[in-house]
Amino acid sequence: MSSTLSLDFQYTTTIGKLWSALTDSNKLAKWVTENDFKPVVGHRFQFRMQPVNGWDGMIDSEVLVVDEPNRLSYTWASLGQSNTITWTLQDLGDGKVNLHFEQSGITNPQAFEGAKHGWTHMGSQLEKLLQQ
Repeated sequence: MSSTLSLDFQYTTTIGKLWSALTDSNKLAKWVTENDFKPVVGHRFQFRMQPVNGWDGMIDSEVLVVDEPNRLSYTWASLGQSNTITWTLQDLGDGKVNLHFEQSGITNPQAFEGAKHGWTHMGSQLEKLLQQ
């Protein structure tokens, strides 16, 4: 059985600036981790994190959807888990943008809790980046 982690973040920014934070490799590195991401469907890339407890720190990914500035999706494969990450942006007006996050295909409770903690933290790192 698999589950989907779903989170919503609201930022005071423009949809264009938020899209750039999700799709510019240098900006992505400031709130997620080092990567070689390009917003091109079919592009294979890696997120490279600090190795811990026998894990090499590599997350293998492939871009699935690029619908600027509304939706971005890519695979997220590590430790035998292959998930799909989907970001959906919605301009709320008044300088606010809602960012909906989903990570689907999570097959164990520990991975679910780890993802929830990790993405909540990264969401606050993203907020700091957007305020710069």
